[in-house]
Amino acid sequence: MLSPTSPPCDPHSLARAAEALPCLPLSRDFYAAAIEAPLCSEQVSGNTSWCRQQLSVDATEDTFIWLIRLGVLRREVDGQGLTSRVRLTPMGRQLLQQWPQQLPRPGLLQRLRHGLRRRWPRL
Repeated sequence: MLSPTSPPCDPHSLARAAEALPCLPLSRDFYAAAIEAPLCSEQVSGNTSWCRQQLSVDATEDTFIWLIRLGVLRREVDGQGLTSRVRLTPMGRQLLQQWPQQLPRPGLLQRLRHGLRRRWPRL
């Protein structure tokens, strides 16, 4: 999945993203689909197999923005600039390799830590 020329990911960033992914409402199927083709928030919010809970388009976009900040997703670029579609980054692909079946269920402490980091990212 990763190309041999992909630079190694920062271990701290990788650990932070690995802790965050199970806490987010998107399933592993979404991340696998984001490898294959760029996806937009309208597609994702309407697909129940990609979301563990019902999401509005705005909530999906907020989740995308957080995943972009974590380094898991990136915006798709076309001839006129950035688009509303996202794709998985090499770090996202590396994380997905850790969980071949499903994302692990987060514990209470993990969910609390993730919530604090998402609201106050410098913690």
